[in-house]
Amino acid sequence: MKIEEQITSAALAAVKELYGTEVPEKMIQLQKTRSDFEGNLTLVTFPLLKTSHRKPEETAQELGEYLKKNCKAVADFNVVKGFLNLVIAQAAWTGLLNDINADEKFGEKRVTADSPLVMIEYSSPNTNKPLHLGHVRNNLLGWSLAQIMEANGNKVVKTNIVNDRGIHICKSMLAWLKWGNGITPEKAGKKGDHLIGDFYVLFDKHFKEECRQLQEQYEKEGMTPDAAKEKAGQEAPLIKEAHEMLVKWEQGDPEVRALWEKMNSWVYAGFDETYKALGVSFDKIYYESNTYLVGKKKVEEGLEKGLFFRKDDNSVWADLTKEGLDQKLLLRKDGTSVYMTQDIGTAEMRFNDFPIDKMIYVVGNEQNYHFQVLSILLDRLGFKWGKDLVHFSYGMVELPNGKMKSREGTVVDADDLVASMIENAKKLSEDKVNKLEGITEEEKNEIARIVGMGALKYFILKVDARKNMLFNPEESIDFNGNTGPFIQYTYARIRSILRKAAAQDILLPASLADDAPLNEKEIELIQKLNDFGTAVAQAGIDYSPSGIANYCYELTKEFNQFYHDYSILSADTEAEKITRLVLAKNVAKVIRNGMALLGIEVPERM
Repeated sequence: MKIEEQITSAALAAVKELYGTEVPEKMIQLQKTRSDFEGNLTLVTFPLLKTSHRKPEETAQELGEYLKKNCKAVADFNVVKGFLNLVIAQAAWTGLLNDINADEKFGEKRVTADSPLVMIEYSSPNTNKPLHLGHVRNNLLGWSLAQIMEANGNKVVKTNIVNDRGIHICKSMLAWLKWGNGITPEKAGKKGDHLIGDFYVLFDKHFKEECRQLQEQYEKEGMTPDAAKEKAGQEAPLIKEAHEMLVKWEQGDPEVRALWEKMNSWVYAGFDETYKALGVSFDKIYYESNTYLVGKKKVEEGLEKGLFFRKDDNSVWADLTKEGLDQKLLLRKDGTSVYMTQDIGTAEMRFNDFPIDKMIYVVGNEQNYHFQVLSILLDRLGFKWGKDLVHFSYGMVELPNGKMKSREGTVVDADDLVASMIENAKKLSEDKVNKLEGITEEEKNEIARIVGMGALKYFILKVDARKNMLFNPEESIDFNGNTGPFIQYTYARIRSILRKAAAQDILLPASLADDAPLNEKEIELIQKLNDFGTAVAQAGIDYSPSGIANYCYELTKEFNQFYHDYSILSADTEAEKITRLVLAKNVAKVIRNGMALLGIEVPERM
């Protein structure tokens, strides 16, 4: 039983014996003792005063005397006003360390057959361009959230909805037909998503030139600049051709569909490479080209049931005024679907595929209103999780030189970013890695990959997801401060110590004796290790990878301070050496497991 559980149980018994009343467990409030007071845990007595009918100091004194006498975990106590500061017995700390040591997944809950099923949607790319920095944040948040929800005892299904239809796709297709000369990714020596993205940018370049020429013509004919610009955007031959292609796609034109399938296959192959480099994957992928038809059918069913209404122009709407919102378009007057229709269709398909208990959408905060509406509509349509769907809303990633624009080709490409982070890691860690004996070039490259990706992932995930963030590659790869490489380096250092111990034939016991020596710093480290379960649980409640990142950093800092103050392999006694090795081994374990929840690997050597 955990120390907190022992004390809580004893405190409940104390209240019943001393004051003749049973109180609920939530009234026993334990917190870490402030550093300027003696003790490890503090029991707050104020919630118990109505039960004790005594002053705070008297209540604390009586409870302290009872706990010292009846709870093995409590060695001593002191009272400061209404706060009961408890000194935990050394044997209790040793027992806790033994419990941590015995559990490879300490702090995480097990998934069982009865565990609730949480579905998490993330990534949601368009098939007209490669993934960029914004997608990187989305994918890393989604993957980490999936690990955190599983560590909280949930079954998790990771899904992706690919936006593979629409005018933006037709723009790339049309540009390839006009200016591609039959080029393929193999001929171009490019990833497919990059090749298609180039044609999307090319379309925009030619479209803007057409608009410019038309605007000049309309202005010469007497139109105002604003009116001329608007008309030019509608009348440009390229945009008309793209719309004609979209109509053909909707009608199932075999040539258009064949081109669409070919170009999308190039993009998917490119996406798969990027996902692999980012270390993310999906259990199920849905495609808008399939889900929008299901959504249209579901909306038509809702219309028949009186859940929606049709306007005179034949468009279908949802009236959300009773919910304090406006009216929402679901089907255009020509019967074509909108994004909301697609999301309803995707929900229907997912609900048929999986017994979903909770649905989490990882989508940027510019879609807050969309998901507020979707929740109401899904609930209205009878989805049991609709009302409680979670929009994991995150802020945008900004760059020192401003925002990204896909049409203009000014995005930070995900593949380029990954490659540059690994290259930077290789340069910065060269001196350290070269000092490692017997290391091959392949191993050097692998360490650079782990460190570079760790730097990227940690820098993005340590920030509260709700906030906009400025990505700074140089700052992210620093080996000091709150960075991934700092935490990875500490892990590698501990693993090096453990290898040296093994080389000296030092065997670590399965558990330490009750009287194993522990100093104050070691107790603080055990207490910090014990906090991992709380950090995991809180991250699951808050949907917060940053909570795990911050915990890993705090644990790492605390270990480094301990390592600075005390020798491990040159400890004064054999008992101290063994205790410190067991402690270090478990710090490394928790760092590894915590970083894994962020999708970050840790190197054995560095």
